[in-house]
Amino acid sequence: MRKLRLGMVGGGPGAFIGEVHRIAAQLDNEIELVCGAFSSDPQKSMNFGRSLYLDPERCYADYHSMILQEAKLGPEQRMDLVAIVTPNHLHFPIAKLAAEHGFHIVCDKPATLDLAEALELQHIIAKNDVRFALTHTYNGYPMVKEAKHRVATGELGRIVKIVVEYPQGWLSSKDNENSKQAEWRMDPARSGISCCMADIGVHAANLAEYISGLEITQLCADLNSCVDGRSLDDDGTVLLRFNNGARGVLLASQVSLGEQNNLKIRIYGDKASLEWQHLNANELRISFADQPSQLLQAGVGTMSPLSQANMRTPAGHPEGFLEAFANIYRQFSQQLRAELWQSEMPLAALDVPGIEQAVRGMAFIENTVAASASTQKWHDFKLSPMDIS
Repeated sequence: MRKLRLGMVGGGPGAFIGEVHRIAAQLDNEIELVCGAFSSDPQKSMNFGRSLYLDPERCYADYHSMILQEAKLGPEQRMDLVAIVTPNHLHFPIAKLAAEHGFHIVCDKPATLDLAEALELQHIIAKNDVRFALTHTYNGYPMVKEAKHRVATGELGRIVKIVVEYPQGWLSSKDNENSKQAEWRMDPARSGISCCMADIGVHAANLAEYISGLEITQLCADLNSCVDGRSLDDDGTVLLRFNNGARGVLLASQVSLGEQNNLKIRIYGDKASLEWQHLNANELRISFADQPSQLLQAGVGTMSPLSQANMRTPAGHPEGFLEAFANIYRQFSQQLRAELWQSEMPLAALDVPGIEQAVRGMAFIENTVAASASTQKWHDFKLSPMDIS
C-alpha cells in the first residue's frame, strides 16, 4: 500500500481551481502530486512545478510530454491518475490521451467542449478500462448526501416540485472580463456554446438530479447576455420536467449583483419538503404540513451512513468547499485502491460523479442552448447531438 501518484494538467500561476484540486487531493494523505504540466507556456509550466518542489524532471512543458513520459516509467514510479483543470476546450484531448495510456482521470466540469466529445470519451474510457471522476463539488457535502438519503427513503413522498438557484454577481460588469477566470469563459473557442449554463447552470442541474434521484426529460429555456458585447449567456432561466412527472425551475446567473455563490435547492414532496443552501452548507431543513420543521445539522444526531462517510469534523466545526472537494478525491481514491490492491471498496466510494453525469451535463448545456434559441416551448431532453435542434 502506498499513496496514489497524481499528475496535473493546468492549474498553474493565478489559477484558483488548481490550488483547490491540490489541497483537496492531498487532504487525506492518500494522494501525492508527483508531476504536472501547469501552463500553456512551457517555461511557466516547468517553473511552477519547481515552485511546488516537484522533481524537476517531472515538471513538463506540455501535457503530451507528461502523459507519454509518465507512461514510460515503471509501475513503481509513474502517476496513477491525472487531474484536468484547464479551460473546457482542452478537457477532451487530455482525457483521451490519458485514458489511452491507462491513466485514471479526475476532470473539472463540463467534461468536454461539446456533447459529441463527451459521448466519444465515454466510449474511450470503457474501451481502456479506466475510471473517471467529475468534480461536481456540491455532491461532496455531507448534508447534500443526507438530503439524497431522505428522498431515497421516501421521507418526502412523491416529488412534485424542484426549485434550484445558482446566482453569482462576479460578471455583472464588463470590466471583470479581463481576469484570468473570466476571459476564457467568455470565449466560445475555449468555453464552448455557453458561459453561465456551462459554468454554474450545469452544477444546479446535476444537484437537482443527484438529490432527487430523478432525471430531466423536458425543458423550456430562456438564456440571455445581459452585458453588451458578450456572445455567450451570462444569465438564464430553465423550466424543467422530470421523469416522474414533477416540475422544476432552474435559475442561474452571473450578473446578479451582490450575490456571491448562493447555490440553493428546494425539493417539495407530497409528504414533506427539504431545503439546502451552500451559504449554510452544514444545515438541512425538512418541513412538514402537520408538524414543526426540523433543522438537521452536520454531526448532530443520527445521520445516514453516506452522510457520515463524508463528515470530517465534530458538530459546530463548519465543513466547507475544500472538504467537499476532498470528499470526491477521497471516494475516488478508494475506488482506485480497491482496484489496484484488490481490497474492499466502501459503499460510499461509489457515490462519485462519473462519465454518465459528464454526458448528462453536456447534454443539459446543449439542450438548454438549443431550446433558448427556438420558438418552440417544450423540448425533449436528448442525449444525442444529432437529435438536438
